[in-house]
Amino acid sequence: MSPTPPEHIRVPRPARRVGWRQAVLLLAVVGVFVLAGGVAALAQVPDPGVPVAPNLNTVLNNIRNWIMGILALLATVFLSIGGVRYLIANGEPGEVGKAKDSFRNAGWGYGLSALAPVVVEVLKQIVGG
Repeated sequence: MSPTPPEHIRVPRPARRVGWRQAVLLLAVVGVFVLAGGVAALAQVPDPGVPVAPNLNTVLNNIRNWIMGILALLATVFLSIGGVRYLIANGEPGEVGKAKDSFRNAGWGYGLSALAPVVVEVLKQIVGG
């Protein structure tokens, strides 16, 4: 059994938790700015005399773009969370495993985002658009 390290070397437990709090606060602030930017972009009101979607292909393309955007956004959030977890893990195997799980989930999100156009093309074939 190895001896306990001296007290001046050991990091107290509450000090490690401060890093988590700072990371969560940083992610919350970034999330608020991202949502505020999205709301500002959607705040434009279209002219009532112009049709928003002239045909079915336009609607399906818009659906594809939204699906790709949402999946890519979620994948980027998981990638960011994984990176922060990996930095804060401090070599703990459980935390490193959670970070790797976040990286894996981000990969799935990017993969599904890349497959969204294929899904919409299949939907077009089914609907006849």
